[in-house]
Amino acid sequence: MSIFTKRRADAPPGFFEAEAAALAWLGVGGGVAVADVLGVGDHHIDLEELDEVRPTPEAARRFGRDLARTHDAGAAAFGAPPDGWAGPTFIGRRPQSCRPTASWGSFYARQRVAPFVRIAREAGTISAGEDVVIARALERIEAGELDDDDRPARLHGDLWNGNVVFTAGGVVLIDPAAHGGHRETDLAMLGLFGCPFLEEVVAGYQEQHPLRAGWRDRIPLHQLHPLAVHAAGHGRSYGRALVAAADRTLSLRADGG
Repeated sequence: MSIFTKRRADAPPGFFEAEAAALAWLGVGGGVAVADVLGVGDHHIDLEELDEVRPTPEAARRFGRDLARTHDAGAAAFGAPPDGWAGPTFIGRRPQSCRPTASWGSFYARQRVAPFVRIAREAGTISAGEDVVIARALERIEAGELDDDDRPARLHGDLWNGNVVFTAGGVVLIDPAAHGGHRETDLAMLGLFGCPFLEEVVAGYQEQHPLRAGWRDRIPLHQLHPLAVHAAGHGRSYGRALVAAADRTLSLRADGG
C-alpha cells in the first residue's frame, strides 16, 4: 500500500490526531469508505494513497446510499465530537467548537455560523448592514424555529467535492470536520461546491433514507456554515453569498418549508 503523508510544521496540538479520530468515527457503521490512517504524529498524518478514477452515475448513486448510512450511524448529540475524542476540532486549518447541544438550531447558530461571521466582519468581507440580515437569520435558527425531529446525524462536516474521492472501489472520504449535526448540511455543501452527478447522489440517498419534504428550500440554511467559513478567509464574493443565503433563510416558514 502506498502512503500519502500530510505535514504541517505549525500544526496546533491535536490537529492531526483530530483528523484520525474523525476518520475512524466516520468509518464505523457500514457507510462511505474513508481513507485508512496508517500513522499519526504531532506534525503529520500518514494515509493510504488513493488512486482516483473518473466519476460515473453509478458510483455517485452508490455514494448517496452509503452517505445516508453514514449519517444514520448517528451521534451522541448535535455538536458532539467523534466518539472518544475530547481534543480540539477543526475545519480545514481553522478551529471550531464541538460542544454537545440539545437543539440543532442552537448548536448550528452558535458554534458553526456565528464564530465565522465575526471573523468575516473583522476581515471586511461583510458590512455592518449585511451583518444585520445574518443576525436576524441566526436569531431564528438559534431559537429553534427551523428545528425538526430528526436525530443527530454522523456528519463528515466539510463535504465539498475535493474531499470526495472516486476510486475503482467506490467513493472514499478524506479531510473531515466530523461531528453530530443535521444530515441536510452535508448534502447542502455538496451542492454548494459541486459534486459530479449530484442528482444521482441525491437519488441514491433518497433510496436509503428519504429526505424530509422541502429539503431543497432549506439548502441556503445549511450552506450558511460553509459560506461563513469561506467569507472569513476567501473574500468578498463569499460574503455576498452568505448574506444572500441568510436572506433566503429568513423566508423559510417555521416548519422549515
